[in-house]
Amino acid sequence: MALAAKLQLRQSQSLVMTPQLLQSIRLLQFTHAELERFVDEEIERNPLIERVEQRDEGPAEPAPEAPQQADGGESDWFTETERPWSAEAMSEKLDTSLENIFPDDPGTSDRLGPDLTAQWKSAAASGGSGGSGGAFDLEDMAASAITLRDHVGEQIALGFADPASRLIAGELADGLDEAGYMRAEIADIASRLNIEQTAVEAVLSTCQGFDPPGLFARDLAECLALQLIARDRLDPAMRALVGNLDLLARRDFQALKKICGVDEEDLLDMLAEIRALDPRPGMAFSGGSADTIVPDVLVKAASDGSWAVELNPDTLPRVLVDQVYFANVSSHARDQAEKDFLAECLQNANWLTRSLDQRAKTILKVSSEIVRQQDAFLVHGIRQLRPLNLRTVADAIGMHESTVSRVTANKYMLTPRGVFELRFFFTAAIASAEGGDAHSSEAVRDRIRELIEAERPVDVLSDDAIVDILKKNGVDIARRTVAKYREGMNIPSSVQRRREKRALASAGR
Repeated sequence: MALAAKLQLRQSQSLVMTPQLLQSIRLLQFTHAELERFVDEEIERNPLIERVEQRDEGPAEPAPEAPQQADGGESDWFTETERPWSAEAMSEKLDTSLENIFPDDPGTSDRLGPDLTAQWKSAAASGGSGGSGGAFDLEDMAASAITLRDHVGEQIALGFADPASRLIAGELADGLDEAGYMRAEIADIASRLNIEQTAVEAVLSTCQGFDPPGLFARDLAECLALQLIARDRLDPAMRALVGNLDLLARRDFQALKKICGVDEEDLLDMLAEIRALDPRPGMAFSGGSADTIVPDVLVKAASDGSWAVELNPDTLPRVLVDQVYFANVSSHARDQAEKDFLAECLQNANWLTRSLDQRAKTILKVSSEIVRQQDAFLVHGIRQLRPLNLRTVADAIGMHESTVSRVTANKYMLTPRGVFELRFFFTAAIASAEGGDAHSSEAVRDRIRELIEAERPVDVLSDDAIVDILKKNGVDIARRTVAKYREGMNIPSSVQRRREKRALASAGR
């Protein structure tokens, strides 16, 4: 067989991950804030993309016309706008004088004078913003939030007269974390300032008396002790309790009673005082604000008994391609480079609008299928939450599992039962002990929580007892699974619960 070089033409199909395809996939898992930021960046880069505001969607409603005055008739006093409201006009219309209506304020013009009255009228006509024409914003007058460093700095300036002590206190304040604990080492500060450690400790002792109590503590026990000192409650028994927080965490009340030398009633009172303390006193000055969750999908009951699923219009950025601007600019393009740039901008703009539209349709399709699968949960509550996985939804809507996973990431749904993340509806399945339908792990967690909350001090349920009760109710679950769910809900073990409940019962609480 002779070897020879020859040309062949072969046709085949392959999936190529282009940059635009990768970006389209990324758009699916963007949150509302990330999507807005991405669209703003694209608008800044591409002159052909234009954002459409909601107020620009429809024509402005015409202003209501004033009612026409009948021929030869008088207009009502509340519709007359041409005549100025002077003191004489009010006296004529209301059949009384201005002094009788406002006896304590006979007139602004008489009190302010003509010059100030003109200025006041000018400011009022401009919207109360000093002639700028903008609306008054109360936030412009609000004071900025005080940080922990500012709050401590004010107390340092008043608490130390010696400049050297102020310098040391400033170094200690720089070592505070957001919770108010001092994380800097005294030895390091002393070495950096070339002073004795006793001088740093003396300044630290003064700083630990700052407000709020508990600042400049080096651990949790010291933080609680400082707050108890401020309340004049750090007696020997309370000092022993604060020094054994590990026993308190294990709820070993018998050992704590021996160490503190108190009975159960006094111990419970001491525990109530400990719970009233603030373990992170510096968080009051963090200045952070919780981000408001904006649901991406809205679910409400329809008139026919089904569920109406729609996208939240506030989370959908609206962009258009400015074809008119493209036509005007492309007609004046001077060279091929400018034409290529405009063609690329047009292509990217068209891709962005299509990708946003496809993203919205995909979210709506996935959400509608989730609502269909979890109809019983929306009607009856958490106990009726069905086990669900990504493959079930993907097969039902004809998509890949990875696409459903990206859609459900960081997306929220507003339902009549509250706001839930889309991934909340995907739970593991726990087999039924009677061979029926499987149970959702979230429903089982809720059942475990209810059983523990209803238990009595003399009959605290162990994990094995909970397993037996659940099996009687048709849930086939292992003991280690119950322990995992209980620990995930921050519920202590049966031994710790029995100690706490018996102590509370013996104290009559």
